[in-house]
Amino acid sequence: MFKPTPNPPRKPSPMFSIAPDINNETLLAHACESLASASVMTNDFATFLEGPHRNTALAIAQIIMLAELAVNRVLDNLDPQQ
Repeated sequence: MFKPTPNPPRKPSPMFSIAPDINNETLLAHACESLASASVMTNDFATFLEGPHRNTALAIAQIIMLAELAVNRVLDNLDPQQ
């Protein structure tokens, strides 16, 4: 089925918005904490799974961990501990 017009742009919902005046360091710190929590939840969830499903959950946990490491590196670059 061909659609002649593109979808209109969606307006973001203000329900889950971030205040525009929050600084990058604060945003990164919260992102790091969220990723750490997601990592723990995914690893806990993986213990209840077997086989390919367990492998998938562990792969997701690894991706989360890599994202957490990247965010931590950015935080270190913003405020290096000397």
